[in-house]
Amino acid sequence: MRPFVSDIGKIRDRARAHMGEGAVTPGYKADREQVIKVLNEVLATEIVCTLRYKRHYFMARGINADPVRAEFLQHAAEEQQHADAVAGRIVQLNGAPDFDPESLATRSHAEYVEGDELISMIEEDLVAERIAIETYSEIIRWLDDADPTTRRLIEQILEKEEEHAEDLATLVDKLSPSKGKH
Repeated sequence: MRPFVSDIGKIRDRARAHMGEGAVTPGYKADREQVIKVLNEVLATEIVCTLRYKRHYFMARGINADPVRAEFLQHAAEEQQHADAVAGRIVQLNGAPDFDPESLATRSHAEYVEGDELISMIEEDLVAERIAIETYSEIIRWLDDADPTTRRLIEQILEKEEEHAEDLATLVDKLSPSKGKH
């Protein structure tokens, strides 16, 4: 391992000269504008997922609805936490989070599909989680070491999306034993 050598004096000078750039320093290696664009897509995805889960929470009916409703509500809260964290990271990168309702659906990776019956609601949520898992994994590979903070944020969100997918797959199996293991 090579020794750590850095010109602390130059780093201090740059820090003072560019205070207005906040957390973005010359050490930031990613295309900041592109990262902000991708993060705004992730933000839209998380908001759309929050809204879909909330609708499913309120619309779930039937003998098996109560535990499923609880799962929908928990997932909605976690998706909202993801949206908030992503919006915060966009601001750290000197960007503006895009909450424009008119473009949410077109920027989102996942679709807003309501579902009619309890099982179709669960399946639509599972499809959306699988889409998020795939696209967030791609974002992590794309970021690589150019933006480790954003990469870690997306990794944390990905971990939760994988939990959601497993929860939903389990619910599908419980409510549709003829479908088999997913």
